Amino acid sequence: MLDVLLFALNAVIPILLLILLGYFLRAIGFFDEKFAKAANKLMFRVALPVLLFYNIYTVESMEVFQLSAIVYAALGVLVLFGIGMAVALLAIPDHRQRGVVAQCAFRSNFAIIGLPLGAALGGAQGSALTAIISAITIPLFNVLAVFALTVFLDSGDGTEKKRIDLGAIGKKIVTNPLIIGVLSGILALVIRALLPTRADGETVFSLSRDVPMIYQAIKWLANMATPLALISLGGQFSFRATGQMWRQIVIGTGIRIVLAPCLGVLGAFLLTRAGVMEANNAQYAAFIALFGSPVAASSAIMASEMGNDEQLAAQYVVWTSVGSAVSIFLIAVVCRSAGLL
Repeated sequence: MLDVLLFALNAVIPILLLILLGYFLRAIGFFDEKFAKAANKLMFRVALPVLLFYNIYTVESMEVFQLSAIVYAALGVLVLFGIGMAVALLAIPDHRQRGVVAQCAFRSNFAIIGLPLGAALGGAQGSALTAIISAITIPLFNVLAVFALTVFLDSGDGTEKKRIDLGAIGKKIVTNPLIIGVLSGILALVIRALLPTRADGETVFSLSRDVPMIYQAIKWLANMATPLALISLGGQFSFRATGQMWRQIVIGTGIRIVLAPCLGVLGAFLLTRAGVMEANNAQYAAFIALFGSPVAASSAIMASEMGNDEQLAAQYVVWTSVGSAVSIFLIAVVCRSAGLL
């Protein structure tokens, strides 16, 4: 049991400590909101895409492309989307809050929290699989979020409804730096697999061997991505909550950090027992990272742009991040005890 607890603590505590460091540094005035936003921009547009590329490029075998895991992840997100839409329609009277609740149910902070968590729980294979799954789930998050944040508006309360611009959505997906990073890594893997090999079995060209100065720069940027992202996230926290929102906060946070990871992991376990799929340790790590991470930090910005309740969306970012530290730890303990990790 001590080994199980240490495993879970080693996976969760480093993430939590860096978030707390960012919050503390912002609280004492070490950096301001302008710096936090600039760091967030650097992380999203440069460091994280490079990290995704590096994680995929460094995999040793194409076997990491496990189709069953990728399909399961996408279907799981769609199921949570359906649950979130149903709960929002039945339990949330405010039309500007319904889409925010639905978004909280299915949209996790996969890029910032999920990537280091997948690596911590599943090692190199978990890290690579998590990066590959992000190529499907990140575009899916954006498409579903636009729909959820649009469909409930303009219901007689005077709120102007935002039209769904499919062209704009497609452009955002294609130009998303995270998607570019993932696709670049996959392309590099495919090219590497097609290259002829030398007598010693190595390919005729390798970044690390033939252009080590470029490879080292990529590695440094990749190593910077996770701590920068977590510190920046902590620096943007605000615990000021509106009293009238506690019911909505409890509903959305409960779905995100309790229901979503339980359904994601339990579903994979039951399908494996039934012989429908074969989930290994790396897959369970990736599923915990996908379904157990808090809601995406960008969800509050998107809610504001789409005319929804940005205050509720911001509170979801805070409380799901705080609560997920406990829920992820408990899920990691249970899965480790059951031999799934």
